[in-house]
Amino acid sequence: MGIFNSLFGGSSEGENDKKINWLPLTESIQLATIISQSNEKPILIFKHSTRCGISRMALKSFEREFNLTEADVDLYFLDLLNFKVLSNEISEKLGVQHQSPQILVVKNEQVIYSDSHYSISADAVKKVLSK
Repeated sequence: MGIFNSLFGGSSEGENDKKINWLPLTESIQLATIISQSNEKPILIFKHSTRCGISRMALKSFEREFNLTEADVDLYFLDLLNFKVLSNEISEKLGVQHQSPQILVVKNEQVIYSDSHYSISADAVKKVLSK
């Protein structure tokens, strides 16, 4: 059975993947609060479409690369299919065009980094936050 697992992936698939403790972003009031909190500590919002293969690949790649701590940034996850209205509100309040998947880093109530699709990079986030 070991050869099948190595070829096709088995129960051990993803053991080396890092897990991020995403905070779910589900309410408009929560958005206002975290934007305000970005004055104290940067926040990151990952907008993810659960039906999109590109979004899934971008998320997995980001999670594998990500190596910052909770002291560096608060991490929020938005399920676009269930919270489309909230996604539109993010675009309006932060002045960014909606993309899917999309990552936003907010500091001092301003977007200091955004990217989408295959350009999403944990290394880029780290560089922006180290400035």
